[in-house]
Amino acid sequence: MADSREKLGLIAGNGKFPFLVLEAARAQGYDVVVAAIKEETFPEIESHGAAAVHWVSLGELSKLIETFQGAGVRRAVMAGQVRHKQIFSSIRPDWRLAKLLVSLTTRNTDSLIGAVAKVLEDEGITLQNSTWLLEPLLVKPGVLTKRAPTEQERKNIDYGRAVARTLAQHDIGQTVVIAESACVALEAMEGTDATIERAGQILRSLHGEASTLSRELTVVKIAKPNQDMRFDVPVIGVKTIEVMKSAGATCLAVDSGKCLLLDGQKVVDAADTAGIALVAGEG
Repeated sequence: MADSREKLGLIAGNGKFPFLVLEAARAQGYDVVVAAIKEETFPEIESHGAAAVHWVSLGELSKLIETFQGAGVRRAVMAGQVRHKQIFSSIRPDWRLAKLLVSLTTRNTDSLIGAVAKVLEDEGITLQNSTWLLEPLLVKPGVLTKRAPTEQERKNIDYGRAVARTLAQHDIGQTVVIAESACVALEAMEGTDATIERAGQILRSLHGEASTLSRELTVVKIAKPNQDMRFDVPVIGVKTIEVMKSAGATCLAVDSGKCLLLDGQKVVDAADTAGIALVAGEG
């Protein structure tokens, strides 16, 4: 349990992830001070029992730090996606973020958010693992659905994992989509759901030309080789299953212990209903 009303900072991106962290933190006795990102966070965060909600822009790193320091926050959690392409859109960085961006040799997720984490640490704010309060939602190893992967789907998984690990080494993306051991789509800045949708579009266009490739897609989503559990942890929700069904994907493989099922058992139930096999392997 938390110390007597300890303040916990929550840097909230989009999706359900921040809400789960907020609820879990409150249940364990924390007063949660939310730094909600204007370009990402759902407005409903205002009505979920936080001690305070402060809206900051992606470019306002100094305001984020001052907000937490002013509230007495010494520990924080980063939860929810911040779309990579947002960072390089029309957001105007303050002096602190501009200085950080200039110092980076690469601008992938790990280097960028890792540098932000270092700045927070220097200012007395320690970033905890984003899964710290949500351990029960981490995927357990094995087949999670009623249907196990077929022989072809297992071949797709093996090939997809090899491809995804190479991709993840360079922190480009964590998701690949495979059909009959052929790579249909790789994730970059667009995110997992957009990658799956694109794979479905590609296959539909190929089948208009009498393609020999199967329509059935396998999605492989892995953690990075040295996954930093403080941020950018792989997450799967019911929406992912819905996107897969629409795209014609029949199998989803993730890394056990390093991927969060945001909707818990509802994800497995949705996969069963859609006839999608969900399996977690050793990362």
